[in-house]
Amino acid sequence: MNTTELKGTWEEQKGKLKQKFASLTDNDALLLEGKKEEVIGKLQKKLGKTKDEIHHIIKNL
Repeated sequence: MNTTELKGTWEEQKGKLKQKFASLTDNDALLLEGKKEEVIGKLQKKLGKTKDEIHHIIKNL
């Protein structure tokens, strides 16, 4: 999965969250996206894997 696909997937997930929870704002979604990137970065560092490898691992859980 490349960066463009991940971005598209996040946009879709963000839209679904905002539909389900109308009180979520764009700022809330940005915070979630930032936290997601932070977690992925920590996993990369800890596991010594690339971003794509981390996304592949998470996708296959």
